[in-house]
This record gives sequence, structure tokens and C-alpha cells, in this order.
Amino acid sequence: MTTSSPITVLYVPGNRPERFDKAATAGADAIVIDLEDAVPLREKSGARTAAAQWLRGRDRSAVPVWVRVNSGEDLIADLDAVVLGAPNGVWLPKCASAADVCHLDELLNGFGDDGRIRVSPLIETAVGLWNVREICGAPRVAFVQLGEVDLAADLGVRPSVDGSELSWARSRVVAASVAAGIAPPLGPVSPEIRDVDAFARDTERIARLGFEGRACIHPAQLTTVRDVLAPSDAEVAEAEGVLALFDDAEGAAVVDAGGRLVDEAVARNARRVIGRRATG
Repeated sequence: MTTSSPITVLYVPGNRPERFDKAATAGADAIVIDLEDAVPLREKSGARTAAAQWLRGRDRSAVPVWVRVNSGEDLIADLDAVVLGAPNGVWLPKCASAADVCHLDELLNGFGDDGRIRVSPLIETAVGLWNVREICGAPRVAFVQLGEVDLAADLGVRPSVDGSELSWARSRVVAASVAAGIAPPLGPVSPEIRDVDAFARDTERIARLGFEGRACIHPAQLTTVRDVLAPSDAEVAEAEGVLALFDDAEGAAVVDAGGRLVDEAVARNARRVIGRRATG
């Protein structure tokens, strides 16, 4: 059954433990401690230790916490450090196939997790994009993401400001997520921090493609993402009215006061709006 993905997820570098508490109270729906690209090679071990210590001591009733681990030889060391801290989930970079997720599932089982820790694969290669439907159906997967910088480099694509060259890739992961019955994919990060209008326009573009959340690299982006992606009071009220009308008609198609047809497809969109409000 499809669930909702978080509307805002804030990255925090694993080698900056002084920022962990600040990130957790910045207003995001979830945070992700990054042990991968944000951390220089020489600081990987220290970041791993810092993340493990903070996870074990955090308030577990507060904001959900994910960890972006490293792929390859550092994966086991990352899991060994963080699993005891019971993160809500793990972000798996450069996921190329469902077998990669199954391998992570086996490792998590070996570290004693009973399936509570969820997984979010990052699709960053042509192979991963080709296999995304199977990846979406793999064990523990909550939602997938696009790592667009790496994907563009792998494809030889040179994205313009609006990123339209990767629209087909974005649509592919949305369709794969729906087909697998998992939450919508989390929108890709943007380096745009100062130009709020440009960032809002980009967020609106991904919203129109079916994304209902976005990863953020700076707290300044959170408000814009929420303003664009979280349903307004008016949208929620309209959705509730649609569902009330549809329920009164006992699931039959009906025409509302404005002359619009309300059928199951319209009701489904209304349920999605209400679900997004619950997530936010």
C-alpha cells in the first residue's frame, strides 16, 4: 500500500557533529546524516563514530533520522557503527539493481535489525535508472531518489537551469514508485540557496511531475519546499469536500456544485492531498 514520503529532508554532513542537533530542530520532517559524498576520505572514520554516538543518545521521539551510507568497502563499517543507534532508515547511494538492496537487507538482518530500518535507494546511474522498477519492489524500500549530478554525468547529459533534460528520468522513477505501490520519490537536491524564486520554480516543476517531497542541503530551503509542496488549508478543505460528496454518492460518480465530475480518480487525488497534510 502506498504511503507518504516526508515533504522535507535536511542533509547534515557526518563530519560536522556540532550541526546534528541544529539540523534536527531546523523544522525539517526528517534529517539525513551523510557519511558519503559530504565527508572527505580522511574523515570517514571520525564521521562514522560521531554519527553512531549521536544516534545512540538522541531523543527518539523527535524528528526521524536517516543515514546515507557509503557503497562498496565502507558499507559494512558504516552499518556496524550506526545500526545500534536505530536510525529510521538508510540511504543507499549508487544503487544499480534490486540485488544491491537485497544485499543491504541481508547485512541489516545480520546486524540484528528485524526490518524496522527502511531503505531509500539513490538512482545515480543509467543501470540503476533502467532497473528502477525492480529496485522499488525490493525489501525494505520506502521510497527512491534521483542523484541527478551523478546520473547526468553517467548519461553524458548537460542539464540546463530548469533541468528539463532529466524530466524523463524523473518521470520514470515516479512511475516505477507508483507501480510498486511505495511512496512517491523524494525530489533531488538543488544547489540554489540564495535565489528563492528560482528554487521555488524548480520545486514546482518536480511537484507537477509527481514528487511530493524534496531533499534539502540548507535550512533556508525548507520553507520554500513546504510552501510549494505541502497542501494549503484551502486545498485540504476542497479535498475533504470532494470526499464527503463522493461518500454520500456511495462511490458513484457525481457532479459537484460547480458542475465538475467527481469520480474515483478525483477522489484518489483528494485522498492524496489529505495524506500529504498528515505527513507535513
